[in-house]
Amino acid sequence: MTQREPVCTTRQGAVRGRLTASGAAAFLGIPYAAAPRFAPPVAPGPWEGIRDAVTYGPTAPKVPYPPPFDALIPEDSIPGDDFLNLNVWTPSPGPGGGLPVLVWLHGGAFANGSGSSPAYAGDAFARDGVVCVTLNYRLGAAGFLHLDGVPDNRGLLDQIAALTWVRDNIAAFGGDLDRVTVCGESAGAMSIGVLLAMEEARGLFRRAILQSGGAHHFLRPASARLITARLAEKLSLAEPTHEAFASVPLPELLDSQGELRGEIGARPHPDLWGEAALNMMPFEPVTEGLRLPEPDCGVDLLVGSNREEYRLFLVPTGRLDVLPEPRLRAVAEAYGLDPDKALPVYREARPGAVAGEILDAVTTDWFYRIPAIRLAEAVPGSYMYEFALRSPSFGGRLGACHGSELAYVFDNPREPGYAQLTGHSPPQAVADAMHGAWVAFATTGDPGWSRYEAAGSRTTMIFDEESGAVDDPRPAERELWDGVR
Repeated sequence: MTQREPVCTTRQGAVRGRLTASGAAAFLGIPYAAAPRFAPPVAPGPWEGIRDAVTYGPTAPKVPYPPPFDALIPEDSIPGDDFLNLNVWTPSPGPGGGLPVLVWLHGGAFANGSGSSPAYAGDAFARDGVVCVTLNYRLGAAGFLHLDGVPDNRGLLDQIAALTWVRDNIAAFGGDLDRVTVCGESAGAMSIGVLLAMEEARGLFRRAILQSGGAHHFLRPASARLITARLAEKLSLAEPTHEAFASVPLPELLDSQGELRGEIGARPHPDLWGEAALNMMPFEPVTEGLRLPEPDCGVDLLVGSNREEYRLFLVPTGRLDVLPEPRLRAVAEAYGLDPDKALPVYREARPGAVAGEILDAVTTDWFYRIPAIRLAEAVPGSYMYEFALRSPSFGGRLGACHGSELAYVFDNPREPGYAQLTGHSPPQAVADAMHGAWVAFATTGDPGWSRYEAAGSRTTMIFDEESGAVDDPRPAERELWDGVR
């Protein structure tokens, strides 16, 4: 065994990793659970000898992103059944390191993504003294379809199983099990928003960072049953039971999932889809209603969003410039706003903006910014941020869109998978500021600026070419949502 073959011992057995070019020890594809179809995860079995952990393991089955998003968002697919696996990067393999731990939950609308994308490599966190863990969890129907007789939210149960593995094993990789930060973006952050109120997750993490997602995206059981019934109809199932769905060949199930997503986008009517008609995600956590964490939940929070999130879905598709005014008004009304009162407020700060640009501002608030604010308000002492760096892509119109912060969080701005979002000359100073804040928060619980005070300054760090904290950005727009969202 050479110095390029670090070995750590888990409760299931020893694993052999490799050293990366940056000097971190990487252990890839470690199984943390097994996934019986439509059943809760079960603990992995032990192995004898030393298991190689030098390449990424299989990824959860999924439907590829449709164009044009397949070219914009990093996505990989590795076949295999043992896809409930995780990856660890550490600067100090072996017990006794006492290092903070960051566990990453990927996004992808609960239907795409993986922890195995090179865009999520944890070398920079390890370089800066943080043990980084990324993982896969069940997606789509396997993870989130509501089925009588089996537990809901199997994808969340997978995440809890991974966090339990971290609690039981991370000390062997140099981590401090009392300083675990769970971090996620989009569906990963929305997952954390639900985990914060789940008893099963209590005590598994000390801190949480939620990027572009909060606790507001879920399906009530009645809406979830509409999704299940429509998917069963598409598959010609006599009854929407878990036994019937389990009998469907996986490729056929995945194809129908993809078609279902397209149907919601084409006919976003609440009578057909319930809550999914607003966010067009057929697979989400199923809960009885909004559950914000208790003020004394025992978890430090850093939450935020990107300034122009929804441009990711408007600019590449060409919808930004052709969206009609009646559609803007209908969306604002569906979100609970009075268009006659709310739209002038948004237009005042954006003189000359077309309807699509105002839709981006309204939808960004409904989908991302207001849920982040509600979390910060619910847990006193939280920290708030906004990512405002505008991408040069699409002639500069893509803006500070959904997902464009990821390259900077991972201090990997020149990773080719990010180029479509960041452009080809991303500013390293923004990565230094944002990645540095995440490292500081995981290490000490303080990212480097003042806490968010709902009754006071509402301090918000703005990450841009020149980053700095401001008090209560865009208060008039925020106040439109009081009592609405």
